[in-house]
Amino acid sequence: MNLDEFRKHCLAKPGVTEETPFGEEVLVYKVMSKIFTITQLTTFESISLKVEPEQGEELRERYPSVLPGYHLNKKHWITVLMDGYVGDKLLKKWIDDSYHLVVSKLSKSHRLSLDALNTDNQ
Repeated sequence: MNLDEFRKHCLAKPGVTEETPFGEEVLVYKVMSKIFTITQLTTFESISLKVEPEQGEELRERYPSVLPGYHLNKKHWITVLMDGYVGDKLLKKWIDDSYHLVVSKLSKSHRLSLDALNTDNQ
């Protein structure tokens, strides 16, 4: 997966915005103002994803390219090295999982707003 594919995959999801709140080099994707993935815009060496604690632990044990979240809460975030050891299909699944995890934690009003966006886009 390259940066363009990553961006397209993230932006295809309802309610997603692309921002650079931590400076021009850090690209952040949010759903309804909540972060679900982060990467470096200039190098694209890794992506960070939100995970359930048990899932993060399992992925770190199973895949050498999965590390504790870099500069993030190690319990709730993983950083995946873009070194080619994790295939695109699996990366996309993990991005989707991160998105859905964040959506599941949104307030009822934000989920209703997101549902309205889904309806408008269909």
